[in-house]
Amino acid sequence: MTDLPRIDQVSLRERAHRVLQRAIVRGELPPGTRLRDQELAEQMGLSRTPVREALQRLEEEGLVQTAARSQTVVAPLEARTAREAFPVVAALHALAAREAAPAWRRVDTAALQAANEALLRALRTGDAEAGIAADDAFHGVFVARAQNAELASVLEGLMPKVRRLEWLQFSSLGGRASVAQHAQIIEEVGRGGDGVARLVEENWLSLGSLIANSLQGA
Repeated sequence: MTDLPRIDQVSLRERAHRVLQRAIVRGELPPGTRLRDQELAEQMGLSRTPVREALQRLEEEGLVQTAARSQTVVAPLEARTAREAFPVVAALHALAAREAAPAWRRVDTAALQAANEALLRALRTGDAEAGIAADDAFHGVFVARAQNAELASVLEGLMPKVRRLEWLQFSSLGGRASVAQHAQIIEEVGRGGDGVARLVEENWLSLGSLIANSLQGA
């Protein structure tokens, strides 16, 4: 009998997680949507086990929650989430900027400039996906150059919640202010100044404040 390859359950769980996370972050599964593992499994052509594991991970990320009668639903969008998450993310990205400084290269500065130009193009066309990807790329330059695996791991767990807030508020945010703040960061990097980490932190804090105020008034 021919030997058949083993099916990697971890791979299935990861794929289910990526699909569901993307749908929640993009608002395709709106806040309050009930998530039934059997229905999700049938839609994705999987068994219920990897879907349940994916939902558990999404709950740990704060994207879903268990409601009354043990129902799993997409978590609501709340100003409190922005007020709590953004200061943490801001501090971590500032740490990345400080740790990146000693090993900084010219190619990193070029990558910052390219990402900021991509963000500006996305804002002009109203392309939220491209805009958030460009913002991720900009700050990812510092994270990559910092070469701190623990820092990268913590940020990976926090960023889906933050991206969801960015995504659903993208069209109403003053994105050009972020482009201008990025330009200040690039200028400070070019001068070799010691204010890069502070500017990076302020960039995240101002975005978080803007989102929190927007949700507070909704």
